[in-house]
Amino acid sequence: MVIYWRERCYTCYTLGYSVNRFHSEYFVSLNLDRSQRLVINSQDMAWEASPSVGVWRKKLEREAAETGLTTSIVRYDAGTSFSAHHHPGGEEIFVLDGVFEDEHSSYPAGSYFRNPPGTFHSPKSAKGCVLFVKLNQFQAGDSTSININTQQQPWLPGRVEGLSVMPLHSYGTEHTALVRWQPGTHFLEHVHAGGEEILVLDGVFADEYGQYPKGTWVRSPNYSKHTSFSEQGCTILVKTGYMG
Repeated sequence: MVIYWRERCYTCYTLGYSVNRFHSEYFVSLNLDRSQRLVINSQDMAWEASPSVGVWRKKLEREAAETGLTTSIVRYDAGTSFSAHHHPGGEEIFVLDGVFEDEHSSYPAGSYFRNPPGTFHSPKSAKGCVLFVKLNQFQAGDSTSININTQQQPWLPGRVEGLSVMPLHSYGTEHTALVRWQPGTHFLEHVHAGGEEILVLDGVFADEYGQYPKGTWVRSPNYSKHTSFSEQGCTILVKTGYMG
């Protein structure tokens, strides 16, 4: 755990107050040692209030409060809107449930989209939604906007029988995809150069280290290896190659 000293109040910025308002606060980092394997079942976590009324979150990793690298599960209550804001380091979202909206589009469950560094939007949700959100984690030079409704995209054959893959994004060594495992599917032992991050969307994912039900977030370090399988079947959101 690391404590940061900040002079600018980014909470005020997020809420739309003047960026000239300053004060000093302590901010505590969370789960930033990416050399360590990390497993979190988000279903066991309590929702925490965000600076915006009606927006709740479960923090998985963060660099500092309201700024810096952040990965979290976010819930919008029905009828909630968030102040207009920009994303200096980009924003990546997968809609887990409900319908997320902004001035650009509506994003139903299963939508995957990326707002590159410097983009602005005013998010809201008329009916409520739950999101998986990664902030300020774009690779240098990655400036492509993406909006994919995965419910309307085809699955491609995976590397072993029973495995299907839906590529979502690639830039440099970083790759993001949905991977669907039929019941009883087993994969060979493999190494993840650049690390691996998994969010279990449904079913139960497994390897020699444990069983990971829906809602589990697994972060494995650079050059980690495992032998993955799913006896019950599952669908996972996977990111690889993004750690130095």
